[in-house]
Amino acid sequence: MRFQLLGPVRAWRGAEQLPTGSPQQRALLAALLLRAGRTVTAAELVDALWGDVPPSQALAAVRTYASRLRKILDPGILVSESGGYAINLPTGSLDLAVAEELWATADKAQRAGDLATARSVTNKALGLWEGEPLANVPGPYADIQRTRLAEWRLQLVESRLDMDLEQACHAEAVSELTSLTAAHPLRERLRELLMLALYRSGRQAEALAVYADTRRLLADELGVDPRPGLSELQQRILNADPALAAPSPGTPAQRTAVAGP
Repeated sequence: MRFQLLGPVRAWRGAEQLPTGSPQQRALLAALLLRAGRTVTAAELVDALWGDVPPSQALAAVRTYASRLRKILDPGILVSESGGYAINLPTGSLDLAVAEELWATADKAQRAGDLATARSVTNKALGLWEGEPLANVPGPYADIQRTRLAEWRLQLVESRLDMDLEQACHAEAVSELTSLTAAHPLRERLRELLMLALYRSGRQAEALAVYADTRRLLADELGVDPRPGLSELQQRILNADPALAAPSPGTPAQRTAVAGP
């Protein structure tokens, strides 16, 4: 069996997509999948699905959803134990777990200076996303996890773009970074990468304009100045710092730390 969380919550048996039921039933499935085999009590599932305002028959509903899912899934996948439920996942059956393993491989390659491998594997991890994670799954727990996974994906994108620049793919990165900064205007790391990509593409004036726009936006929206790293990059661009030039092949790159989801 295979399960998807990095998009709509889905389950497959071979090539057959299985019916996962109502939104609340999918929320229960997602909550169990996100616990990675750990037992979740019925009370915890009620809280995950409805928060502080559960319906009067919430416990009965949880038992019903679990029973229906057990009938859909292969025997032994969804088990009852210690007053709760758990899902036993075969290795490689959950897209999120696969993405985490791919990132660990990419991180190891990046630490070893093998940027080509790190970049390729990071792209494989990003390719597992199919839109918004936990799409249309209700409940406070899903809301929190959706935000967490979306943030992790953005960190992976930033890391891959950083590697793009270290492999002299600055011209190709400009378009993607322009779109990302428009979608996340207050994210300074994306602005920093865009400034560097523009500068390395021979577009110094545009790189400086990005800084000016960032400074204005941060002042207007948050009442703060750009972080020191962004201001330092602006000065280095003004001074045409030779160290900002695109690195030659084989040059060790600065590593962008990315935590797990």
